[in-house]
Amino acid sequence: MDRIPQELALDILSRLPIPSLVQSKSVCQDWRTLTHDQLLVNKHFKQMVENDPSFILQIMGYSIQNQLYFGDLSSDPNDGNVTMIAKKLTIPPLLNFHLVSSCNGLLLLRATHPSFELYIYNPFTRDYIELPKLSHHDGVRGFGFDPTTKKYKVVEISYKRTTPFTFSHRVVRFGMRRSHQTETSSSLIESEVHILTVGSPTWRNLGCFPFRFMWQKSQVLVNRKLHWRTTTNLIMSFDLATQQFKEVPRPDVITSNSDRRFHELVVLRGCLSAVSFDGNNQELEIWVMKEYAMKDSWVKQFNIGAYVPKIFQSNYQCHSSSNSRFYLPKNCIQVLCLLRNGGILLQYGNKAIVFYDSHCRTFQDIQVTFEGISSCFTAVAHVASLNSTDT
Repeated sequence: MDRIPQELALDILSRLPIPSLVQSKSVCQDWRTLTHDQLLVNKHFKQMVENDPSFILQIMGYSIQNQLYFGDLSSDPNDGNVTMIAKKLTIPPLLNFHLVSSCNGLLLLRATHPSFELYIYNPFTRDYIELPKLSHHDGVRGFGFDPTTKKYKVVEISYKRTTPFTFSHRVVRFGMRRSHQTETSSSLIESEVHILTVGSPTWRNLGCFPFRFMWQKSQVLVNRKLHWRTTTNLIMSFDLATQQFKEVPRPDVITSNSDRRFHELVVLRGCLSAVSFDGNNQELEIWVMKEYAMKDSWVKQFNIGAYVPKIFQSNYQCHSSSNSRFYLPKNCIQVLCLLRNGGILLQYGNKAIVFYDSHCRTFQDIQVTFEGISSCFTAVAHVASLNSTDT
């Protein structure tokens, strides 16, 4: 090892998949020291971002919901079939928890009743920290990195019902873009916003604003901003640096066509994207914002037809992909990611992951193996790293 220039050694190690890189710490003391070098951590993470993401999967079920798995895609060179081998991860000593989100290789975990603590955890270095407690239990959360302060931040939005009054969206709170809609509500829900800078002992209350966010399966972090859709189908962003909310322009199809339903927000290769489907449940559309915050940059990039994975076909009495009467409702489908080859990974009903070839418009069920366990699961795209929870 002494004969290899450090720059070359860093380049070699940065190209290893994360499990191999973690194992390399056992080779010798020099390699162990290198794996803690911030230059290697940053270089490796940059390499991983350019690749297709891996996945963190959580088994669903009361008795086993504290199990996490790391899943990587692999393709059989003979028949081209895609599989995912999910390897069990070591987890913090929590009785039960939910996987909230992933950012830069770190996971935000939330313990379930009765404690409801939040933890940040790196499943490969096995480092974790417990965050200061907050009294609220219900709401939505986001987790991201602020490059201006080089600190991670956690946002929690809880809800409270206020007395009836008339409010106007023209009032700008926390830097929200002005809107010209005025609403009168007999029972208005206000969102109370708290933020924690990781490493700080206390949460800060940023006040309230008159919107309620929809819960989403995975967080949407684009351009250092967290994004949610509201119950009124607005897209709102929260800037981690300025700590301000702002309305983001929507694609026209969401605002002008009542036949299409706004399903979810996702991130596709770094771009904010909106998923919608028509009232007949026959086609799912993915709109991509090519230039952030520019309304005219929204383009419809994908049309995805109806499909039932094999695991559901017996339940739906559907043995042919041409029989459209038994297709799963589109609200059972989650868009996971866009791969480098143009394919899209979709999760169907917490039981199946499907590869959609956008060029050939074909579907392929991906076999997911949990080391011999077959179960319901949730999946979150994850870029594995050696980033420290103390960053």
